[in-house]
Amino acid sequence: MQNSDLEYEYLEHTADAKFRAYGKTMEEAFENAAVAMFNVMINTSKVDCIHTEDIELAAPDIDDLLVDWLSELLFIFEVDFISFGKFEVKSITQEDGECKLSARASGEEIDLEKHEIDTEVKAVTYNDLKAEETPEGFMVQVTVDT
Repeated sequence: MQNSDLEYEYLEHTADAKFRAYGKTMEEAFENAAVAMFNVMINTSKVDCIHTEDIELAAPDIDDLLVDWLSELLFIFEVDFISFGKFEVKSITQEDGECKLSARASGEEIDLEKHEIDTEVKAVTYNDLKAEETPEGFMVQVTVDT
């Protein structure tokens, strides 16, 4: 049973990083999944939220949307050297056979004197992926390749 105040927790995994993120809404669970993934790589409490990225995604289902969401954030981290510390998923909707996400991520350019990179996340995987409603709210489970 999950604690209703728990935002995310890391699970045992032999080689990669696996976590569950929770929320009262699916949007909140997606936000907490992003925090969990970034805390694998960097201490998000040291990230100043002075740069924002608006993100709009569409995918065939909620699982693909979750992978696309985290993969998009990872892409921006790797290509634009932006580390995020705050995530706001404004909406997740289903229409015309697609799941759509509208979100904003806030952070700053990576400064290696300020931001110590802990573990490299190479990719978001579909391994044991879950996005589901629970009696307490919503839960997503993600494994990232490290």
